[in-house]
Amino acid sequence: MDQEYRHKLEKIEAVLRSWLPKEPDPQKRLWMDPIFSELPGTVSPELLESLTLPDWDLVNRGGKRWRPLFMTLICESLGGGDHALALTPLVEFPHNASLIHDDIEDSSDKRRGEPAIHIRYGQDRALNSGTFLYFLPQACLECWDAPIVQKYAVLEQWFIHLRRLHLGQAMDIQWHRDFISLPDLPSYRLMCRLKTGSLARLAAVLGGLAAVPPEEISREKERIKNLEESAEKLGMGFQILDDVKNLTVGNPGKKRGDDIVEGKKSLPVLLYLGRHPDRREFAAECFSAARTHGAAAPEVEELIRALTADGAVQEAEAQGRAYIAEAAAVFSGFPVFSHFFSFLF
Repeated sequence: MDQEYRHKLEKIEAVLRSWLPKEPDPQKRLWMDPIFSELPGTVSPELLESLTLPDWDLVNRGGKRWRPLFMTLICESLGGGDHALALTPLVEFPHNASLIHDDIEDSSDKRRGEPAIHIRYGQDRALNSGTFLYFLPQACLECWDAPIVQKYAVLEQWFIHLRRLHLGQAMDIQWHRDFISLPDLPSYRLMCRLKTGSLARLAAVLGGLAAVPPEEISREKERIKNLEESAEKLGMGFQILDDVKNLTVGNPGKKRGDDIVEGKKSLPVLLYLGRHPDRREFAAECFSAARTHGAAAPEVEELIRALTADGAVQEAEAQGRAYIAEAAAVFSGFPVFSHFFSFLF
């Protein structure tokens, strides 16, 4: 990996660790007070760890951290230097929070090669810790060295995009709960824009808000909007390629065909059934068998073979790569992005 990115990622990790230590100390007021304010009583280290350890566990398992890296590169490209660095938890922590909740919603048993958080710590702790990880970044924002008007602009956009993320997740859940229901392609693309594109777009929005003083935002509005829309396309492409990978080589740390177990209406499935509406019952039977017997059910491979033979998997991959190519073309004009897309994929 490019040495410059390695250095940036090390700084991002340091920020994430400062806000989410493995063993938070209740006596360290510099950590406790910004998050909980002054408590009316004492909290034991064990109790505090019961809240934060599930989150630390998942975040510590890795991930490319491409969203916070993307945000800092946007800020740097617009002349803001490292001013967005302190805001990196605002995109990375909600992403990990969504994974905790997503694994519960999808009954997944693995995440990043290890037991899902609700499997390891119990569903009650996973839900509570995951929700805490959504709220924790607000404390980071409050400590950010910026004028109050700039903080408010960041907070406003952060809330908007998190609400959009949850709307996208609601669409995905609604479709995979019913094996027969089939969204149209525009609805699927909207889901991708909201579920995955929202955090990518948020990264671009926050990078721009950190770089450009509030009084100059109107002057840079069109340029920043173009970056935001391109970031959203990047998120869409990432989602589509992630779904394709699940049906081909398998996602890292998960089982090949997990999406079929979940009943996910991914782009390959929609393309296939759009051309073969008479096969909807066949697909529903495969989804049902996979839900009952898991990824080892023969129907999982049977459906994957049908999608591949039809060319739906390959067509979906081409569409995903086209979204990413569109985004890459926009960001290629900034030298700091010269290696970003090869790093990402």
